[in-house]
Amino acid sequence: MKNHTRRTSAFAALGVAAALSLTACAGDESGKDTAGKGSVPPASSQPSDPAKAGPSPSGGTADKGKSQTAKPSSGSTASGSSGDSAPQGGQNVEPCKTRNLTVEAKNASPDASTGTIDITMTNRGTTTCSATGFAGIGITDQDTTTNPIERGKAEPRITDLKPGEAAIFNLSYEIDNSGNSLTRPTGIQVTPPNQTSHVNVKWPAGAGNIKGFYTDVKVYPTHNK
Repeated sequence: MKNHTRRTSAFAALGVAAALSLTACAGDESGKDTAGKGSVPPASSQPSDPAKAGPSPSGGTADKGKSQTAKPSSGSTASGSSGDSAPQGGQNVEPCKTRNLTVEAKNASPDASTGTIDITMTNRGTTTCSATGFAGIGITDQDTTTNPIERGKAEPRITDLKPGEAAIFNLSYEIDNSGNSLTRPTGIQVTPPNQTSHVNVKWPAGAGNIKGFYTDVKVYPTHNK
């Protein structure tokens, strides 16, 4: 009876050991499966060379970090025209400042019917400057009004002035010899080309009366004296 009991106990112990062995094996297999899930893909699946990577959001490749900026043309000027076609001279130097110019007006009429007033601007500065273009002109009447004068049909000429040099331009009109002129000029307001401040000079002695209106007077561009 005791032997039978011992055999039964031995078989039971063997069964428990076998069950424990099977449980351990199952645990090892499940551990392997768990470790495989969520692991990082092999290194061979990642690009090893950044230069072979896809385009970056800015449109360049990953190995190009510097943006390319177009350089402005060296031949352009502030006005946008080509440096090759831009006139040389007056446009390449600073305009003559009003404060550096002395202005004089004199009667230069060639005959009794053609009114001409010459206006001279002398550079009293220390550097060469440009007086190229049309001066702004207003003629002051005895009623103290100043009347703007329109430009005549003529092309400006390059007029650069070294220190001490002078530019000249003229006003032109038809002389009224009837004695019934509608204008009574007393002065001339001169704004040099490319300036905003002006100089006032007297209407020159001996200048003939203006026929018609101030709108009939024309101003012409500067040139070297």
